[in-house]
Amino acid sequence: MTEQLNVQQMAERLRAADNVLILCHKNPDGDTVGCGSALYYALKALDKNAAVLCSDVIPSRYAFTNPRLFKGEFEPQTVVAVDVAGIQLFGENNGVPQYTRHIDFCIDHHAGNSGYADFTLLDGQAAAAAELLYEVVMAMKVPMTAHIANCLYTGLSTDTGCFRFSSTTAKTHLVAAKLIEAGAQVEELNTLLFDTKPRARMEAERIARNHLEYHLDGRCALIYLTRDEIEQSQVDPADLEELTSLPISIEGVKVGLTLRQQPGGSYRISVRTAKGVDACAIARRLGGGGHTRAAGCELLGNLDNTKSAILAEVEAELDAPQTPDGQEEA
Repeated sequence: MTEQLNVQQMAERLRAADNVLILCHKNPDGDTVGCGSALYYALKALDKNAAVLCSDVIPSRYAFTNPRLFKGEFEPQTVVAVDVAGIQLFGENNGVPQYTRHIDFCIDHHAGNSGYADFTLLDGQAAAAAELLYEVVMAMKVPMTAHIANCLYTGLSTDTGCFRFSSTTAKTHLVAAKLIEAGAQVEELNTLLFDTKPRARMEAERIARNHLEYHLDGRCALIYLTRDEIEQSQVDPADLEELTSLPISIEGVKVGLTLRQQPGGSYRISVRTAKGVDACAIARRLGGGGHTRAAGCELLGNLDNTKSAILAEVEAELDAPQTPDGQEEA
């Protein structure tokens, strides 16, 4: 069972650590990469030996974060996970499994974190792990350089949809303001992360839109991409994350589903919901998790079976009796 730490306790333990291996989750997004990179540079500023390891290639759009990538050149004494809710999310590639048998520390913002690490800093109200890591870096008494600020802003902005998602709070904006004061290049980062769309990404979106389906009297919209279609478009996996906002943006839709076939044949399902519908509850019933309005899971099986399984859970959630405060009855 994990022991919960506060920000100061986590900072003190990281300051005392050395030969630190920082683990990101598979299919890395801006939050896990931004946090991993920021923590690497914070530890480096303290003259600590550290490196970042991810099961999958870090997407080219995040290349500017430029952490030292682990190549087995030292024996890790401390293993830290950033933005990873469960052990199954580390992935199986790049030699990662040998380092996930024992995780010393975890810094995360997923309320459903499974408690796999010895010590955990968890804030389920934080909009991104980067919001939490900002406090840790400050408590480590590391100078907030422009580069660390860029890394943290990347995590903060991408996990909040450029501050549009409901998870965004006043504190999120305050942290963003502090990062801007520290030199985060907001205009350049926003252009790179949100305004520039590669042609391959546009091709993937075109294919996905052609597969658009409505279910449950229009309350649910679904798009999908098969593995062959993903390879045909040559889209960067990180760019596929942006497609998850398409179905839920349609008028009248309460649940938006995006299905992406993985190399092994399984389907990765992203669930996005309107206010009052719990995305995490839907994903959790199928072995996944996430947040109230954004969650996900992965299912083995063909496309039709995958659709049937997820739609059954969506229907159950949408038709569940509601209490006056909008929550399901126990």
